[in-house]
Amino acid sequence: MSTAEGAGLGVRLREGDLAAAPDVLNLVENRSPAARAEIAALLREVAPAALGGEARAHVVGITGPPGAGKSTLLSQLVRAWRSAGRTVAVLAVDPSSRRSGGSLLGDRARIAFDPEDAGVFIRSTAAGERLGGLAPATRAAAHGLAAAFDVVVVETVGVGQSETEIAEVADSVAVIVQPGSGDVLQFLKAGIMEIPDVLVVTKADLGEMALRARRDLNAALRSVGERDTRVVAVSSVVPVQGIGDLVAELDAHRERLDIPARRRAARRASALADFTAEHGERGLRALGGRRAATRWLEGQDPGADVPSLIRALEGQAAQR
Repeated sequence: MSTAEGAGLGVRLREGDLAAAPDVLNLVENRSPAARAEIAALLREVAPAALGGEARAHVVGITGPPGAGKSTLLSQLVRAWRSAGRTVAVLAVDPSSRRSGGSLLGDRARIAFDPEDAGVFIRSTAAGERLGGLAPATRAAAHGLAAAFDVVVVETVGVGQSETEIAEVADSVAVIVQPGSGDVLQFLKAGIMEIPDVLVVTKADLGEMALRARRDLNAALRSVGERDTRVVAVSSVVPVQGIGDLVAELDAHRERLDIPARRRAARRASALADFTAEHGERGLRALGGRRAATRWLEGQDPGADVPSLIRALEGQAAQR
């Protein structure tokens, strides 16, 4: 694929061509040196300067421990969004195979959707070298697909760096909690109660156990001063309940956001993450450390696309 073809994919996304999504994922997952310029050309075409503002999609992060019911919940969310006429792209981040680097679990098989529905795109992507982390390809895909779809979901296994990294990429983050699993205590120990915008208690059909989990989460949120975070109880099995409430809470959170500020922060975080993935801790030290690099990025063009920010970081590192 030439650079012109990479740019062409960006133009197709900008024009709302959902059929471009598979080719976009194939490109951003190509980490060869030759593909770098192509990915940069694609992302330039979906940057705020090309779009005339921020991308249209609501970028939603879904994370939680293995077995919490994320895939079943996503099946219901996709159904609800499509019933409302909204197009949906799901990037399901799986642990990576050590041998191939590819994803292992194959969320496309676990998330129920109509394969004939052109308004839904679901792709399993590899986590990369860190369990629970977001690979550069996932970040690039989220930025790109947000130009064409109404909702872009990034789903991760809630371990390692996933909670903090998904908060850097998504507009709204939902953390999934399974009643009776001890997740509430684990969240408090991990110190991540400030990350969720919505906390979702699954298996509401369990009755008192689910109610207790909801009360415990509300108490935990109050204890850390997070009074704006909503707690929603859902059941993804028949009779399905709470899905409409969850969609409404996610939408309400987006309405409260300063989207341009959130997206600027997401692009800067992606640039720094990709720079670090390529240049390692040595590259970060050349910038004066992560905090200094973050401060420097804040002084750059607020509409700059991720590849431009990466090049700027590389130039800054070379000068020091």
